[in-house]
Amino acid sequence: MKGRRKIKFPYLLGSCWTATSPLMGWRHFQVIAREERKGIVFALLQSVCAAQIKVWISADNLKNRDLWEPGWLPMSELKAANCEAESAGQ
Repeated sequence: MKGRRKIKFPYLLGSCWTATSPLMGWRHFQVIAREERKGIVFALLQSVCAAQIKVWISADNLKNRDLWEPGWLPMSELKAANCEAESAGQ
């Protein structure tokens, strides 16, 4: 594999995410673009409910389960996940 670069976050584009707390008033986002600068991968997230809401974040932030959950979770599942996390922290 000499001369080939490993692609970071190869399946990022099109992936769906739920913010654990509202971001610009919304929780459900989809990655519509990715960009790599100086070895850091960034994802352009677009709100599923309000297409005009877009935000660039470092793709590494999506690994943080305190901030993001993969997929689109209903509020009931999100609250349950938050309760489990709080119980584990006690």
